[in-house]
Amino acid sequence: MDDIPRDKLSGALRRGAVKKHVAAIHVSGKLTLLQRKLSNVLLLNAYDTLVTRSKHQIDARTLCLMIGYNSNDMDTLKQSLKGLAETVAEWDMLDADGEQEWGISSLLSYAKLKGGICEYAYSPALAEKLNDPKVFALINLNIQRRFTSGHALALYENCYRFVRTGSTGWWPLDLFRRLMGLDGSSYYESFKHLNAKVIKPAVSEVNKTSNILITPETRKQGRVVTEIRFRIKENPQLAILDIDDGEAVRHGAVYSRLRELGVSDRLARQWLNAHGEDEVSARLDYVESRRNVKSKVGYLSAALSNEFGGEPAAKPQPSERGERLRRVQDAIRKRTPTQRDADKRLFLSQVQDSAARQDFENHGWMSPLNATRIALFWEEMSPGIFDGLPSSE
Repeated sequence: MDDIPRDKLSGALRRGAVKKHVAAIHVSGKLTLLQRKLSNVLLLNAYDTLVTRSKHQIDARTLCLMIGYNSNDMDTLKQSLKGLAETVAEWDMLDADGEQEWGISSLLSYAKLKGGICEYAYSPALAEKLNDPKVFALINLNIQRRFTSGHALALYENCYRFVRTGSTGWWPLDLFRRLMGLDGSSYYESFKHLNAKVIKPAVSEVNKTSNILITPETRKQGRVVTEIRFRIKENPQLAILDIDDGEAVRHGAVYSRLRELGVSDRLARQWLNAHGEDEVSARLDYVESRRNVKSKVGYLSAALSNEFGGEPAAKPQPSERGERLRRVQDAIRKRTPTQRDADKRLFLSQVQDSAARQDFENHGWMSPLNATRIALFWEEMSPGIFDGLPSSE
């Protein structure tokens, strides 16, 4: 999810508009836990092109994996997408000129499943609002997958955007019930019921599951609780959950060498994802052995792009297996970081043998023990990828 512009989000979250407009976009209706996770993944997948593209796509299998839904039951996915299309998003906020603006839109303007691909769209007005970093708080998929309660995930979403300010500010109870999807329920008009059935369990799950710790505080008029706020601080024990898809790469020796050379974090992970540790390491050895190189980072970039350095002078013709690997690497390069991570997780979920799993952990798609499995996996993911080559079986 490194494609999400984290720098914009963190900067905007420190501004007053975020503190004043607690939840600029409210979602009516009662989203299920699956629908809430689905909505987040779709938004993260589309974020970079929210206002530049009218349609967005994601593999249905990738989508299911990223929300922690490992079933082949497409009917449930269809019903969840239908629920999002039938759910109304409402905003009431100040625009760039300081004028109050109110609007409504369905959460998805449409969605369709065809050929294993989920295509969907937002209305232009909603896309514009969702693209505003003052409105959208980044929800990390590694964290949201752990939630088992829709109320807990809803509370986390609405608190996390204020982690930098330390408090949500005071919410009228009517607004809080609305954020939790409880408006219209007479049972939860009673604070006693609301506290026992929603607030306490949700706070407990957020504190056990996520990268923040929250503490509720209430205000009363007489004996009646009228407002609630949540104090927020980072959870040091679970801070490791607040990571992006490239975190595992950051623990490698090759990544450390790249950073010491002056390669940026993002570029280092991009090279390692595209070329693999062995190839990058070989090119690094070559570049570091050269003298009088003004920019080793630039020279390394050229070495990786033009495939020179760290290889024998005479390169043999690729074998059938080599050609399969080349085509797999080409397919991987076309995937987004989120999709690449999902592909690896999906593949590992199908590997039961511990030795094969470890080999894949060590070598990724170059894993020799999984060569046949990898070929079959990518034949299914990208039909026709191995056209012209003998069967992998």
